[in-house]
Amino acid sequence: MQVEKYGNMENKGRLVEGKATPRGAYPHIKRAGDFLFVSGASSRLPDNTFAGVNTIDEMGTVHLDIREQTRAVIENIKDYLASEGATLADLVDVTSFLVNMNDFAGYNEVYREYFTKETGPARTTVAVHQLPHPNLVVEIKAMAYKPINKK
Repeated sequence: MQVEKYGNMENKGRLVEGKATPRGAYPHIKRAGDFLFVSGASSRLPDNTFAGVNTIDEMGTVHLDIREQTRAVIENIKDYLASEGATLADLVDVTSFLVNMNDFAGYNEVYREYFTKETGPARTTVAVHQLPHPNLVVEIKAMAYKPINKK
């Protein structure tokens, strides 16, 4: 973990142990003062497989399950936040990227298991042409507010 100071603001990135290594030069989560920024999270598992990718025949045809992928993405975000002492309740904004807007209902169904209209974070959902792997159908980036515990 690298920590830099800008005035009185702490600025550090973190790779979370036990999670899949990012595919690029970025941390899972970055603290900037009292704000936490979660890099775009996918359903990638620590062994580099993906949740929600189900082989349905011997020819290798796969079914990409938006519900299973969304749940895995939110659980990854939950773990990233926990590494900084935060929870999903600390999220203030999320941006979700869907490869196919026909998946919106399934994505939204799982999203409602974690968040409500009254207490959940602000949210933007956009369609994208593709994500960094052909088996991904959803990616979510997030921002949380969790003041640093000053002892």
